[in-house]
Amino acid sequence: MIQFQNLTKTFILRGQRKVVADNINLTFPTGKSVALLGRNGAGKSTLLKMIAGTMDPTAGRIVSTGTISWPVGFAGSFHGELTGAQNTRFIARVYGVDTDELIDFVRDFAGLGTHFNLPFRTYSSGMKSRLAFGVSMGIAFDTYLVDEVTAVGDAAFKDKSNALFKERMAHSGAVVVSHGMGLVRQLCDAAAVLENGRLVYYDDVEAAIEHHERNMRGKG
Repeated sequence: MIQFQNLTKTFILRGQRKVVADNINLTFPTGKSVALLGRNGAGKSTLLKMIAGTMDPTAGRIVSTGTISWPVGFAGSFHGELTGAQNTRFIARVYGVDTDELIDFVRDFAGLGTHFNLPFRTYSSGMKSRLAFGVSMGIAFDTYLVDEVTAVGDAAFKDKSNALFKERMAHSGAVVVSHGMGLVRQLCDAAAVLENGRLVYYDDVEAAIEHHERNMRGKG
C-alpha cells in the first residue's frame, strides 16, 4: 500500500510556480501494478522519486507498507571505477541479500560477458541499462518503481525485461511510468493520471488511458 496524505510538491522555475502535486489524498492498493500516466512535464518522475524517498514533498507525506525499490534501472548510484560485478556486490550488501546469488543472476540476465568485470565508466548507455535493470530485478521488493526502463535496449532485451517484470509482478506490486500504452495494457492492472497537480486513480486501465488521451488532445 502506498498512501498519499495531503501530498504537495511545488517548484519555482524561471520565476514561475510549478505544481506537481496539489494536496493529493489517494491510496495505491497493496499488490497492484499501477501505471502512472501524464503528459511530459506533468511530474511523473518527480512523484516516483517522492515515493522512493529520494525527494521530499513540499508538504504532506507518503505512507507505505512493505519494501519499495529505487526506480528500476536507475544507474546513477553506481560507482564508475568499480566493475559491474563489484557494484552488484556492493548493492547486495546494502540490501542484505545473498551476494553470490545476486552476482549470478545479474551476470546471466544482463549478458555483459567480459564487460561485467570491467569498470562501469567504460560501459555504453545500453550496457549500463542492462546492469541496472538486472540488479533491480534481482532483489525482491514488495513494490517496484519503474520509469520507462523497458524502453531501452534491443528488441530481444525488451522482451526479456518484460517477461521478467511480469514474473516479478506475480508476487509484487509496481508503479510504472510509461508513454507506451501497449506496455501499460500488458503490465498494469490499474492506473492513475497526473495532470495539473491532481492525481486520479482508476481500477480500469482503459478508462485511465482514455482520460490521459483526452488530456493529450487538449494540450495539442
